[in-house]
Amino acid sequence: MAADNAVERPADSAAERLAGLAQERVDHRFKGLPPDAEGLTVGELAAQRRNLFTGGFTTPVLALSAERLEHNLALMETYAERHGLAFAPHGKTSMAPQLFARQLERGAWGITLAVPHQVRVARQFGVQRIFLANELVDAAALRWLAAELGADPSFRFICYVDSVRGVELMHAALSAAGASRPVDVVVELAAGDGARTGVRTEAECFEIAHAVAAADTLRLVGVAGYEGEVPQASTETVTAWLRGLVALLGEFDAAGLFADLPEIVVSAGGSAWFDAVASVFAEIGELSRPVLKLLRSGAYVSHDDGHYKHLTPFNRVPQEGVLEPAFRLWAQVVSRPSAEQAFTNAGKRDAAYDLDLPEAQVVRRGGAEWPAAGVTVTGLSDQHGWLTTSPEAELAVGDWLGMGLSHPCTAFDKWELIPVVEGDGVVVDFIRTYF
Repeated sequence: MAADNAVERPADSAAERLAGLAQERVDHRFKGLPPDAEGLTVGELAAQRRNLFTGGFTTPVLALSAERLEHNLALMETYAERHGLAFAPHGKTSMAPQLFARQLERGAWGITLAVPHQVRVARQFGVQRIFLANELVDAAALRWLAAELGADPSFRFICYVDSVRGVELMHAALSAAGASRPVDVVVELAAGDGARTGVRTEAECFEIAHAVAAADTLRLVGVAGYEGEVPQASTETVTAWLRGLVALLGEFDAAGLFADLPEIVVSAGGSAWFDAVASVFAEIGELSRPVLKLLRSGAYVSHDDGHYKHLTPFNRVPQEGVLEPAFRLWAQVVSRPSAEQAFTNAGKRDAAYDLDLPEAQVVRRGGAEWPAAGVTVTGLSDQHGWLTTSPEAELAVGDWLGMGLSHPCTAFDKWELIPVVEGDGVVVDFIRTYF
């Protein structure tokens, strides 16, 4: 509609912008990198194939296993294919365009995100399908979105709605922006009373759906939610909620709310219960339109050594495969004040700690490495890790301690440039993040 909505786009392609990440200069912004690499491009440093332990990297430093990353990407690709699911992994876990690209190369339908800034990052690097797992009511962001949709007919964007008020705000902002394409929305069903966002009752769901139908700037395309918020989650309670979500989809369809669509969308799937999502979505019968069954699990990309290690559906269905923890945080022992206590130089600025503390795994001294028996991380200060050590612990000042991390969603965001390391310690690439 409005010519003012035109978006100025860089002349280079998304592939060129991804390749351009290797041209960024190594400097003080990126912690853990070798001081003598100052001024090199990221690509030049990667090409040197330095060893993480002997190549000048400083502690603390977060490393991502090349082999385990590849394994996890491949496993979820085949899982989605096996169960007839489209896959839009939650990109807010990593906010790493290089990983977005690898997920898309492995058949992902698109990328799931949470806030407008993340959408802008994804679009800068060419992501053509985005699912925003949030209601978008920011007028400035909606103006940008209207321009983006108007400038690129191939760009598909879907977001939640969970209130009539939200529908009204979206419609007002998009109308004021002269939006030339409607924004696709799905009604978000809450996981229960007291859960996070989402609509609590079926009556409210229909009220919101009819409000969307009355707004020419919006288009209702389906229903969605997040089963990870189900209170006292278990296979039984999560399955029951998912069947309620599927039933709502059927009721919307029977009411003729999807009459003009090429396909209907149903979406769920965090990283803890995607086996239940696959099982229930397989039960969906014939509707008036083809159904896009969209899984959104994202933490799998690096997996972890804590929260998701114990909750992964692959523990419940081992024949499906095994995800592998791909992160290891290396810190150095900087103090050993007693036989029962030691301190590293990695703290809250470096390690995920919102769900579980890091797990001491290996000790490294010189070229030797051994299990971190008797070493337990008991706390984190801003820049120190607190260790408790028992008599069998072999640990001295200067040793490197390799630790597993819990909850990758709060590990990626602490590191702007992450070395990708092969099993022999050679750094072969770097992952750039944008939080």
